[in-house]
Amino acid sequence: MLRSDRLFLECCRAVAARRGVASQDMLVDAAAYNLVINPKRFDVLVTTNLFGDILSDLAAGLVGSLGLCASANLGQSHALFEPIHGSAPDIAGKGIANPIGAIRSAAMMMEWLGEKETALRMEAAVAKTLEGKVLTPDLGGSFRTADVTDAVKGYLRQSE
Repeated sequence: MLRSDRLFLECCRAVAARRGVASQDMLVDAAAYNLVINPKRFDVLVTTNLFGDILSDLAAGLVGSLGLCASANLGQSHALFEPIHGSAPDIAGKGIANPIGAIRSAAMMMEWLGEKETALRMEAAVAKTLEGKVLTPDLGGSFRTADVTDAVKGYLRQSE
């Protein structure tokens, strides 16, 4: 792991220098601390999978739930978009999973595909759903997965 982490860091430094992008190295424990104390200091975090998973879970806790957060794995010509949380077998089939992370991942995908207006409409529909307190149990609500999805769909229809 030491060799792969060192290679990852060297590659990040080289790409940042080649592209003229300001960057700063930070150990994962310092990054975790700074995400809590001063999250606005970060624009983009580039990290290995293990540390990225840990830091994304910490950031999700700061905003209220793993169920709210989207992620993107971007390559030069391909991308993968998904919620940051795992499979959650403890709630599978119960209809209480928060669909917002998946919807926001789809919005990120739409933006990546060049459909910025659609992405903005999706994000606005999510915001209205949350403002309207249509919340799954992870956010203190009692609504089911389908209820939240239907609310987002309703707000999307209104914005057409």
